[in-house]
Amino acid sequence: MKKLVPILCILAAFGIAVSLYEIFFVTPIEVNIDSNGRLNMSSLFFNYKIMFFHVAHAFWLFCAVFVAGISSAFYIKTQNVKWDDIASAAVDVSVAFGAVVLLTGSIWARAAWGVWWHWEPRLTMSLLLWIVLVGYVLVRRFAGPSGDRIAAGMAIFGMIGVPFIYVLVGSDSHPNSGANGVVAKLPPEMRGAFWLSVASFLLWFLALMLTRLESTRAERELRELRERALDLGVL
Repeated sequence: MKKLVPILCILAAFGIAVSLYEIFFVTPIEVNIDSNGRLNMSSLFFNYKIMFFHVAHAFWLFCAVFVAGISSAFYIKTQNVKWDDIASAAVDVSVAFGAVVLLTGSIWARAAWGVWWHWEPRLTMSLLLWIVLVGYVLVRRFAGPSGDRIAAGMAIFGMIGVPFIYVLVGSDSHPNSGANGVVAKLPPEMRGAFWLSVASFLLWFLALMLTRLESTRAERELRELRERALDLGVL
């Protein structure tokens, strides 16, 4: 694992550098032309490029939430701490990715709606999901011996909430990142840069996940050593 993380970081850095060039120098700006051949002022122009960062981070945010939720379910069933460590590491990473999603989403909202925040269903559900993830971290830190079980339940709850963001919120005015909101239907001139950014941030996500997992296991081992030392009267 220690050898894999530097490799992932190098590949992620290279991929992000190339994707930045593709995004800012190759992909076109977003312009809408109406049936009369006139410029539609609803066009996002250069601001549309925030989509390449916003959607890519959202992909791996939801992936991390599912990893945390599934691992928490296994932890509750088996009481094996390795699943709890995976869940904790996944949530820590998802909190960071969630913050990027909300920040870039606000920038996109400012360009699309003229406001930094709009209480439409998908944005609201995304904010609630992030609050649940932050709550997980706080519970793990301050809830005491029962904190791991409570946090596991929160992770499962957050995982269940993910489908609501895409499916059960109904139609909304959320800006689309492709035809009918499907990123796979992006124009060919944008598709390469988009999937490159998704792959690059995947590598970055994996590097963070493995690093945090290793540190989480080290923290657990340190706590266990301290508890043994207290039992033996060493501390």
